[in-house]
Amino acid sequence: MIEHLNLLLFSALNAQAGLAGWQLLSAIFAAQWLIFVVPLSLVMLWMGGARPAREVALRALIAAVCALTLNNLIGHFWYSPRPFVLEVGHTFLLHDPDSSFPSDHATSIFSVALVLAFSRVQEARRIGWILLPLALVVAWSRVYLGVHWPKDMAGALVMSAAMAWLMSTPALRAACARLLPVTEGMYRRVLAVPIGRGWLRP
Repeated sequence: MIEHLNLLLFSALNAQAGLAGWQLLSAIFAAQWLIFVVPLSLVMLWMGGARPAREVALRALIAAVCALTLNNLIGHFWYSPRPFVLEVGHTFLLHDPDSSFPSDHATSIFSVALVLAFSRVQEARRIGWILLPLALVVAWSRVYLGVHWPKDMAGALVMSAAMAWLMSTPALRAACARLLPVTEGMYRRVLAVPIGRGWLRP
């Protein structure tokens, strides 16, 4: 039943043969390059300098790293072939034939977006709610171009939501609060010169 629904959704979302021009370029941009808004968002939040914002950025980063680590374990123990490996649909993006479930791209952006969107810091929430629709675009584009199944995106969303929820628990929030001074110390040592010249906030 689930596999049947997965195939139906893939057939509906996957691009038709002959995709070219601005449509192909836009989809490739979304599938490969839109993900870079994730580190950019975290850097912007960190550079804002306020401690609550930095703590949220740290929690979002940890959530994404933990989620991607679990993705790797799932892919190691359970191989899920990509559509082009099974010769299903049309593929418009070169990709290694590694396990597709869950999607790392979608997991990265969903994890960060969910932590930020449901935080108590207004600036972080604003960034998170901008990232969420972008996460949907990334998820759509990778199915559209034939390198992922819809189930890979559903798995990424579940994994991301689970990690975001765990990072919101009191115990892990407290752990991140204790880790923050250490992280700030590393940041100030590594970037001591630009911080000392006033180019970056300490």
